[in-house]
Amino acid sequence: MAHAGTLAITGLYKNYEVKGDTLPVLQDINLSIAPGEFVSIVGSSGCGKSTLLRLIIGLEEGYDGEIALDGQRVKGTSLQRGIVFQEHRLFPWLTVEENIGLGLLNSNQTEGQRRIAVREHIALVGLLGFEKAYPYQLSGGMSQRVAIARALVNRPEILLLDEPFGALDAMTRAHLQQELKRIWQSEGITMILVTHDVEEAVYLGDRVVVMEPRPGRIRRTIPVDLPHPRDRASYAFAQVKDRVLAEFAEHSPADLAEPPLREPLLAKAAIDAWQFAV
Repeated sequence: MAHAGTLAITGLYKNYEVKGDTLPVLQDINLSIAPGEFVSIVGSSGCGKSTLLRLIIGLEEGYDGEIALDGQRVKGTSLQRGIVFQEHRLFPWLTVEENIGLGLLNSNQTEGQRRIAVREHIALVGLLGFEKAYPYQLSGGMSQRVAIARALVNRPEILLLDEPFGALDAMTRAHLQQELKRIWQSEGITMILVTHDVEEAVYLGDRVVVMEPRPGRIRRTIPVDLPHPRDRASYAFAQVKDRVLAEFAEHSPADLAEPPLREPLLAKAAIDAWQFAV
């Protein structure tokens, strides 16, 4: 089992410079996440959820404030922090085991230790028998399982998930939510999920952090005091879900729309994320 990290974000501000103008993206973010905790982050488009994840993983820098993992300031990418994106980003010319093995490229393990780790994580995500399969032979859900295994294979202290099931159909999504919960309970590491799906956030999270846009800031943090396994059809589950949804009721459609300068920033983020994945 991996060591679970403690994440502390204090007084975080992030701005972008766009065509000579300053665009504030995050404002005074303060968030502490305990070892082994699962925190869901929800918010409308443009509230800075994905930017916050990129800062935590180390894909972006140039911020004010502090992001610390186990008391050490986050600087650049690290094997201590894993990430899974909405697109699985598997290499089509590599098999399942080879794609997962990429997560160990910078580790100091022996070749034998790497083989064992890859095999253990193929089993962890339920893909035994598909070791030699190529991405084109897998479903979307199976491909995301490979991406999760690749992110976990080096035993990170914290796993970040940026809309990992957003491109999947409803049934596959629900099944992988259950699988992710099982993996989290098995591995015991800290997880942070960014999602637009409030039901998903409540189903998985110990807490739901609700963000609001322009600039992105934390509006409220709602505890999810429900035992696992959670019943989506229960009254208690509906109550928590309604509490989260109520936080969006005050926003007008204009407030929830994409900001005009968001598109080029997303393009830059996609390029950065691909470079990181490679």
